[in-house]
Amino acid sequence: MKKRILVVDDDSMNLARTKIILGTEYDVLLVDSGMEALTKLRDEKVDMVLLDIDMPEMNGIETFERMKGFASEIPVIFLTASGLEEDVLSAIKLGAVNYLKKPFRPQELLKRVTQEFEKA
Repeated sequence: MKKRILVVDDDSMNLARTKIILGTEYDVLLVDSGMEALTKLRDEKVDMVLLDIDMPEMNGIETFERMKGFASEIPVIFLTASGLEEDVLSAIKLGAVNYLKKPFRPQELLKRVTQEFEKA
């Protein structure tokens, strides 16, 4: 059974690109908001979350904080276009396992995801 990854990003191009990169190795679920992510995490088995930081309504940090209330065991890799050090530091302090700056190279994304699954 393939590992299942939930990708959360408000940019449909990023979602499509991530699914193409990971889709051969993993079962990839796509949502475009933090609220949708929380619903999906309650309803489905997910092995990892790739979470965009900069999203409207509920950003990735807030989504992660809420997620920790009921799905704290699921590893989270943050995806960020901003590259702001405080965003990345906040994510790591909250317990994110890693982060990746957008735009990322496909092999870099695959490598980070594989590394996290190998740790488990």
